[in-house]
Amino acid sequence: MERKRVRRGPPLAVRLSRLIAGVFLSVVLVVQGAETNGKSTAKYGDVDIARLRNADRNPEQWAAMGRTLNGTYYSPLSQINNSNVGKLGFVWQFKTGTYRGMDATPLFVDGVLYFPGIWGSVYALDAATGKENWRFTPKNDGQFAKWAASDVVTRGIAVLSGRVFTISTDCHLFSLNAANGQTVWQTDTLAEYAPGYVCEGPPIVTDRYVIVGNAGGDNLEGGVRGYISAFDLKSGHLAWRFFTVPKTGERNPPRALVAAARTWDPTRDPKFGGGGTVWGQMVYDPDLDLVYFGTGNAAPYNAPRDWSGRQASDRLYAASIVAVHASSGKMAWYYQTTPGDVWDFDAAANLVLASLRISGVERQVLMQANKNGFFYLIDRRTGRPISAAPFAYMNWASGMDSGFRPIVNRAAADYKSAPKIVYPSVLGAHSWPPMSYDPQTGLVYIPSLETGAILADVTKNSGSRINWLDQQFGVTEIVPDKTLSYDFWESLVGKLPRFEAPASKRSLLRGLLRAWDPLTRRVVWEQQTSANYAVLDGGTMTTAGGLVLAGREDGAVVAYDAKTGSILKTIQTGSAIMAAPMTFGVSGKQYISVLCGHGGMFLNFLGTAAWDYINEDRILTFAIDGAPETPTPPRRTPPAFRVEPPLARNEYPELVEAGRRLFITHCARCHTLNTPAISSDLTRSSAIYSIETLDAILLRGALSSAGMGKFDEVLTERDLHSIQAYLVNETWDAFQEERGKSTMTREN
Repeated sequence: MERKRVRRGPPLAVRLSRLIAGVFLSVVLVVQGAETNGKSTAKYGDVDIARLRNADRNPEQWAAMGRTLNGTYYSPLSQINNSNVGKLGFVWQFKTGTYRGMDATPLFVDGVLYFPGIWGSVYALDAATGKENWRFTPKNDGQFAKWAASDVVTRGIAVLSGRVFTISTDCHLFSLNAANGQTVWQTDTLAEYAPGYVCEGPPIVTDRYVIVGNAGGDNLEGGVRGYISAFDLKSGHLAWRFFTVPKTGERNPPRALVAAARTWDPTRDPKFGGGGTVWGQMVYDPDLDLVYFGTGNAAPYNAPRDWSGRQASDRLYAASIVAVHASSGKMAWYYQTTPGDVWDFDAAANLVLASLRISGVERQVLMQANKNGFFYLIDRRTGRPISAAPFAYMNWASGMDSGFRPIVNRAAADYKSAPKIVYPSVLGAHSWPPMSYDPQTGLVYIPSLETGAILADVTKNSGSRINWLDQQFGVTEIVPDKTLSYDFWESLVGKLPRFEAPASKRSLLRGLLRAWDPLTRRVVWEQQTSANYAVLDGGTMTTAGGLVLAGREDGAVVAYDAKTGSILKTIQTGSAIMAAPMTFGVSGKQYISVLCGHGGMFLNFLGTAAWDYINEDRILTFAIDGAPETPTPPRRTPPAFRVEPPLARNEYPELVEAGRRLFITHCARCHTLNTPAISSDLTRSSAIYSIETLDAILLRGALSSAGMGKFDEVLTERDLHSIQAYLVNETWDAFQEERGKSTMTREN
């Protein structure tokens, strides 16, 4: 592999001129944005920390990602309830005109719905009618999309003091006037201009700052270095920055990183960032002045690990839950959920704050259903775990020791010695779709996945013909979906273990909605939401009406009885749903809204509504006595009958095989062949027939503005000929297979 070139920022003089221009622009926009047509705009986005702290006094509002500062995704509204939800129907929809993943939950403040789209865009709608008030579309450096493991999604926004805060894919933070969407200020959030960084996570606001993280812990050969940054709400100036992992050779590191450095290999490559990125939801406790967040995986996955249980390879503070003081950014405490993470068990799932009575004492707790399969109950003042129990099947660990450190089952989990099937999979027992907490039932509602993954280090496995997999650090992440072909994978990476079919004949890959009791540490009820395909069914919301609501990737919006799990209402929408719904009230009427659109880490449409319908990004809104039918997107048109490829089949098997390995290594994470997906099916693309066109796209970035970045740091012009040979032959195979089926149909 060619040595990767480090991109450097513009000269100092250029940066200074941009800074001066930016400050001037910010001042101008603050003055211009203060009023609209001579009228005060203060009523828009009229939220402060006091209002968020006392959210239950205004139950019709949904002004934060999880409605309150506690991030519970629970609403006190009960007009829609378990006795009348059968009459829930469609009210209005709004289409954004985009066709990629929608991950966020809308916010509602005083009659206006605010929600993000892709690339960091923001929309403001009249909540009762769905009429657009304004939209904001930031300019992005499209090359950043190359580093986005979850495509160009935006996971959330924040509203405070008349401003809407959003972050673009290329890591610029924007403060927008809530009345009209005009930019008040913007700032580049990156500490350094280096390849691999990308931004998608929701900002969080405190009384003084807006705080953001970044992503990229799966990129390059050792990930980027994770951190969060706090910016002044009014000016956008940097206030403080907290790095989650140490840097080799760093001068005068803070005390927390001095301690963390003792858990990393001191001889590791200094260009490795180490991961630990913060891209999930954060929560804020103003009483304790603490901001809580989960950190991403350590990087690379397959680094040396001390299996003895000592801390020498824990790699702090990756795969951890961390609390920092909001006023200073200094660490208050941490708890590492997966010490020595080599399985991509990040701690990025949403965190929920609650007050629970435990052994007769009221405790202020933090809860998380972690990707690693453990449900954690933690004292949020001190960071000391109260309990940790499996909420899903696992084999990587057999339990917890007395210090709440996982007891790792090396025989099942050490895939460097030989390929292993590890449970949960790298997709996680619970990923980013939010769980919710209902204080009435005392239950947490977790969108979970029950499956394992074949992990194999391609650099060590006997018979492997490749030495890298992009955004996987050369580790296979094979799940048992319907498309799994052992022959295909073994021809690339060598011998692999087989999944064993369960005795119950149920699917080896299932999505489940689980109701979990955090005090008794048991599943109270569960409902299957998907099977056989790797999809992420939607996050959950619960209400005082005795309901749990969640969408599914097959297009259903489902209302469950919060106590029993009985399905009370199913609405078919024709749109894949990954985001969590929310609810709000206008003029005494309760509504439910949810964002729709498949995308993120899975770009193909297998197992989703986008297989049959156009993958339109839209928001749907429902209410009691709404229309019985929800409009679906247009039906997907079957692809045109293939014509004979204009280039002859390549007759050099070594060249074709080299192209196959390059494609699997660098391209397959986005492009699936012969399968409908967000990304183009390259066996139907005319671009593959021209080396000049491939050169323009892959080496010179001709399509970077659309999110197809260039790969000139890992591909050469010679590689293009190999990739072309492979794709042309794949196109011939598809053409001949289709023609054969057509002949058989005519004969029958």
